[in-house]
Amino acid sequence: MQRTIGTWRPAARFGRALLALTLAVPLVHAYADEAPSLPTPVDAPERGAPRPRGVSALGRLEPKDGVRHVSGPSLPVVVVRDLLVDRGDLVQKGQLIATLDTADLQSAVVQEKTAELANARREYDRSLQLSRSQVESDSRRDEWRTKVSVLEAQLARAEAERRLTQVHAPMDGQVLDVHARAGERVGEKGILELGATQTMYAIAEVYETDVPRVVVGQRARITSPVFAKELGGVVEKIRPKIEKHDTLGTDPAARKDARVVEVEVRLDESSPVAGLTQVQVEVTLLPDVAAPAR
Repeated sequence: MQRTIGTWRPAARFGRALLALTLAVPLVHAYADEAPSLPTPVDAPERGAPRPRGVSALGRLEPKDGVRHVSGPSLPVVVVRDLLVDRGDLVQKGQLIATLDTADLQSAVVQEKTAELANARREYDRSLQLSRSQVESDSRRDEWRTKVSVLEAQLARAEAERRLTQVHAPMDGQVLDVHARAGERVGEKGILELGATQTMYAIAEVYETDVPRVVVGQRARITSPVFAKELGGVVEKIRPKIEKHDTLGTDPAARKDARVVEVEVRLDESSPVAGLTQVQVEVTLLPDVAAPAR
């Protein structure tokens, strides 16, 4: 009887375990069907390319085409007789701005040659009539005709020399500075400086390593302590020549021998700074900002 009981108990335990396992398997499958699925891992989005940086540079204000040094004729000695304009005056192209001290002398020469030519023409007409009447030889007539031609050339030269004593404005603009007044000899700087201040530019000195980030049509921002209002502009030209740094900033650690390229930025508004030629400015060339359509 004890052997029978000892044999039955392990079998009973195995049966109960098999029954429990049989009942648990459907529950596991049911839970697996109803359990929320985990989200599928998603690759992180690729980081976009960095935005191009703007370019900052020191610069200066200049009128269109720079500053003109207006002089008299190309003679060894030129002295001003009358200066008809002064600093800050607006002038128009062709306007008389100065006369030289030889003006009276050249006017007298013109008058002299004019009188001589008039007399020679009368003599030539008279000789022509006498030649037709065979009273005077043809050679005499030809002499007067030659003299008329010579005097015409001399008068043209005298008039040209008189015009050289009158200095006219080569363009519309503003007188920026005066270097020779009445009675003074004209030196290397000329009589005066003239600039087309109706159209102003900021000349930015961009380091040569930053030039690849500058394009024509790029928008720019111009600031300076001299004027309160921030100005806008557009890159109009990148000069092809590399220069040494010309504009001196306030940073003592800045390189003074740096190589730069001058970039011409046309200002949107010129009138607020028309009288500020050569003022130092800070120019920021903005990235990805093109010029407005015109």
